[in-house]
Amino acid sequence: MISNESLHSPACNRSNSQASVDSSSMEDFWREIESIKENSMGRQEEQMPAEVKPVDEGELEAEWLQDVGLSTLISGDEEEDGKALLSTLTRTQAAAVKKRYNTYTQTMRKKNKQSVRDVRDIFGVSKSPPGDTCDNHPTQLDGTQEEKEVPGVIKRSGSLPDDASLNSTTLSDGSQDEEGTFAVPRSGSMSVLETIPDIPVHSNGSASPGRPVQNSVRDDDYLEKNIPPEAEELSFEVSYSEMVTDAPKRNKFKKSDFKKEDYVLTKFIVQKTRFGLTEAGDLSAEDMKKIRHLSLIELTAFFDAFGIPLKRNKTEKVKGRDNGIFGVSLTVLLDNDRKKDPGVKVPLVLQKFFEKVEESGLESEGIFRLSGCTAKVKQYREELDAKFNADKFKWDKMCHREAAVMLKAFFRELPTSLFPVEYIPAFITLMERGPHIKVQFQALHLMVMALPDANRDTAQALMTFFNKVIANESKNRMSIWNISTVMAPNLFFSRSKHSDYEELLLANTAAHIIRLMLKYQKILWKVPSFLITQVRRMNEATMLLKKQLPSVKKLLRRKTIEREVASPKISKVLQKSPSSRRMSDVPEGVIRVHAPLLSKVSMAIQLNSQTKAKDILAKFQYENSHGSSECIKIQNQRLYEIGGNIGQHCLDLDAYILDVYHVNPHAEWVIKPQSSF
Repeated sequence: MISNESLHSPACNRSNSQASVDSSSMEDFWREIESIKENSMGRQEEQMPAEVKPVDEGELEAEWLQDVGLSTLISGDEEEDGKALLSTLTRTQAAAVKKRYNTYTQTMRKKNKQSVRDVRDIFGVSKSPPGDTCDNHPTQLDGTQEEKEVPGVIKRSGSLPDDASLNSTTLSDGSQDEEGTFAVPRSGSMSVLETIPDIPVHSNGSASPGRPVQNSVRDDDYLEKNIPPEAEELSFEVSYSEMVTDAPKRNKFKKSDFKKEDYVLTKFIVQKTRFGLTEAGDLSAEDMKKIRHLSLIELTAFFDAFGIPLKRNKTEKVKGRDNGIFGVSLTVLLDNDRKKDPGVKVPLVLQKFFEKVEESGLESEGIFRLSGCTAKVKQYREELDAKFNADKFKWDKMCHREAAVMLKAFFRELPTSLFPVEYIPAFITLMERGPHIKVQFQALHLMVMALPDANRDTAQALMTFFNKVIANESKNRMSIWNISTVMAPNLFFSRSKHSDYEELLLANTAAHIIRLMLKYQKILWKVPSFLITQVRRMNEATMLLKKQLPSVKKLLRRKTIEREVASPKISKVLQKSPSSRRMSDVPEGVIRVHAPLLSKVSMAIQLNSQTKAKDILAKFQYENSHGSSECIKIQNQRLYEIGGNIGQHCLDLDAYILDVYHVNPHAEWVIKPQSSF
């Protein structure tokens, strides 16, 4: 973020719209800039960015479509995942995709490139007067044509109620909706959305619209016990962009003041539904990939609702090193670390930096403000690059101050910043509009969910570590403001040149974002349930699409014939699918739970409306309580739903299993260890 020209505090007036910090915090900031300048001498050549060629808007939108998993719209290939993704989009999400695809197609036509599909071939088109074209209606989300007429999807009338279904955007299936109209594709074309049947799903994940859902409970684990009057409820059940679009303008732009005191940041009460809460690491890698795609679409739609363009300008790229520690990308570091520990999610060297500071530095005054011994830092850097991967580096000789300095350098020298600095201008505009802190949280929540796995997991570990530092503020003098101000230029950086005022504005915004991450660290990495619902629908839609492919059907028939010829007896057993066996062999409301690592490896459980995941674990603990080793085993185990309409889902201990069962009746239920960093 910080260019080399910005070495002294600029003389500029503070804007009421930006998060202002006090003079001591800004002294920390400029001191950190001076330190970065000194430590970067001699390494500038190897970090020079590659030349960036100018790109037009169409190319940026093409990159966006690829990033959200819709590259098939560009290539024209028929692919189930892209169709399935389109089928789950809410009204605002569909409008965001349509707007970007429209820009892309218009740019391609101007360039006389290859023919591209019209947006109406993808989304369908609503009835319109003759000669009325899609190009004549620019996408708008604040109150008008685009809200009334989103091709290919049905818009239900009225505002979104608190208990609204995520399915407020219903796919066109040729049937008349009671409260709205359905889109009619152009003659000779068919919307890809029409190939997916509509699956009614509640926004909280329930596939049974008639089943009442118990009122949400307060998640006291993430909040202080004495909730102040200004605390607010926070719901993960309804699309953020839908809520913002349907909110009255007076509430949408409710002003928030930024002050130094930490307590002015709103305390949120998380609504914990009968499905519990889900951590990012509780889902399979494949499902988290879908969460990332949906989150970026939702983030774009969210800013569209405020009329703020989420411009992903082409940022300069630095080629990362292939070996060593500093200047190496997170993915390369993790690839090397997984040769030692296959389950690692955060670079091992970073974990060692955390450990060194925690050993003796948590109470050290100004731990992240001090620069340490320059000669020692240089020596340790060289030794880490040469010896760490071979496990030959001697950690006992490093003190906590050098570890803190190198931790900052580690993030500052990544080929790309830990957090996407290209989104900062949108956040600046959002803050200038002065919306309530809840709106800022929602935007940040989506940004965190859209991060690559390596960045998201590393950021979570980093915020957890910094909160340990802040917990010792009375001794180390490192408050949430000190940490965020010092770390801003290390975690959000750009090698582009900016004016002094721009630098200060960027730094202020980045510092505020880090403060939000630190304050809400325990809930920012919870996956919104409306996104999990969309992933379930995506998986169901993908399975339905694959069943419709003639080539797949022919292949399956051929394989079946081959099996019957090879072994007639075995083929009769195989013809009965696992799901059909479960439905016939296991009574309704009964699940069979497998625990392959325990002595009692399987058990049939009769579910009722009050059965929680922790109750099932307790039952297995009782059945396996013959030895102390078994008790230790079960304490590290969690209940998972696997298969059906989800890849893998580690269930919240307070999740009501009958509700999950109704959402995913074909899942397998397994007790196994929970993955960790």
